Amino acid sequence: MFESLSDRLGSIFDGLTKRGNLSEKDVNAALREVRRALIEADIALDVVRSFTDRVRNKAVGSELLKSIKPGQMVIKIVHDELIETLGNETVPIDLNAAAPVALMMVGLQGSGKTTTSAKIARRLQTRDKKKVLMASLDVRRPAAQRQLAVLGEQNNVDTLPIIEGQLPVQIADRAKNAAKLGGYDVLILDTAGRLAIDEPLMQEMADIKKTAMPHEVLLVADSLTGQDAVNLAKSFDERVSITGIVLTRIDGDGRGGAALSMRAVTGKPIKLIGVGEKAEDLQDFHPERIADRILGMGDIVSLVEKAAETIDQEKAAAMAAKMQKGQFDLNDLHEQLEQMKKLGGMGGIMAMMPGIGKMKKQMDARGLDDGIFKRQQAIISSMTKKERSTPKLLNASRKKRIAKGSGTEVSEINKLLKMHRQMADMMKAMGGKGKKKGMMGALGNMFGGGGMPAGMPDPSQMDPKELERLAKQMGGSLPGGLPGGLSSGGLPGLGGPKLPGLGGSLSGLPKRPKK
Repeated sequence: MFESLSDRLGSIFDGLTKRGNLSEKDVNAALREVRRALIEADIALDVVRSFTDRVRNKAVGSELLKSIKPGQMVIKIVHDELIETLGNETVPIDLNAAAPVALMMVGLQGSGKTTTSAKIARRLQTRDKKKVLMASLDVRRPAAQRQLAVLGEQNNVDTLPIIEGQLPVQIADRAKNAAKLGGYDVLILDTAGRLAIDEPLMQEMADIKKTAMPHEVLLVADSLTGQDAVNLAKSFDERVSITGIVLTRIDGDGRGGAALSMRAVTGKPIKLIGVGEKAEDLQDFHPERIADRILGMGDIVSLVEKAAETIDQEKAAAMAAKMQKGQFDLNDLHEQLEQMKKLGGMGGIMAMMPGIGKMKKQMDARGLDDGIFKRQQAIISSMTKKERSTPKLLNASRKKRIAKGSGTEVSEINKLLKMHRQMADMMKAMGGKGKKKGMMGALGNMFGGGGMPAGMPDPSQMDPKELERLAKQMGGSLPGGLPGGLSSGGLPGLGGPKLPGLGGSLSGLPKRPKK
């Protein structure tokens, strides 16, 4: 959702880094553009003024003007101030209290409060091994209580039985007693959403808090709300003293103003972000990683973490064993494409890769989207087991049959087979002595043997301080034992250094068929 802001800031900083020296006039001109970009991103005006003033005070000092690379110094200052605005550290949900720990969910109607309640419950139960009970206190919205019950069934989370006619405060009291008697670790109270800040509902919320005495009061806010989100957060904080914020629809096309404004204005930490519609699409809010993504530095760490959570380790180990033998058939390619879907598809992966924003036009021109990979999976699924394991069998008549069965053209099958051959050759080469090591080597290899494509940062040309920061963020080196040979320099579960389906370079990608 920070794409437009990232593009604007990226073009501003490109102009700065091309200059050998920067004057105070250059810095002020750049900050005027930064200010305009932040306002266009729907960030609260007070936050914008404070941000640009802090950057200016640091950027016009003697340290900057004497810097070898003053343009990079400005980028670093902006990066540091973005982190300061978003919050200096990750603040998780606090469960350090006597069980059952009550979490009270508040927010406007339609912000995704009920869905987020289920996501948090699933996360606490699967990742933190907590016994969780959910209770819906929404007696106004039709079928709201039933919605939470269905989500509980889907995610194997217990929900409080529905008793018709009970008031929200009565339900809260019953839920608290049920959680104690049932030996639950966490109780999640999903309160009624409201269409606007109205007094009766705010008073109801205050009464619920008095009865339930929650350890955390989490405000669920839609990231697309923009500057209105700031007033929303203020109003809820005044009445029920919120302890944290959960931002939903981070994967949407909003301008990012809510994330940058709410933390700065309210002083309350953003604890979680919803990055998709699936139950597992919930992440901790890492200010530094969000700042990296806004400035086009990518978010490799989050990609690695997501891969570690979603990739089947047994399948990854089996794939690694086949790679060592130089084996890679169409079944393996199909599995790699499936792994990409679990990681968020092509868009989800590329959004976390450093410098990828500068390649967006080239990628769009090639029609690089998940639709390509769905068609490729359909082609492979239309083959027989023997054809998948032995692609050499695919003659003209077989290709026609497969094209008819998958709803594609023979030309698309030929492109898929060419891509498979390129990847198979790469797998064989991985056993050689000339393989690059480490994550930077993996990124360098990802788009083919000719180095990084135009617009991508060359690790050898990067600022040493930035490389040091990245190495520190990665813990010095990639953790061993993760699936898919991650510690040997490849992205987990993706068959080594290259991302599946790229076919060696962007120029080798199949173009989107014309309608």
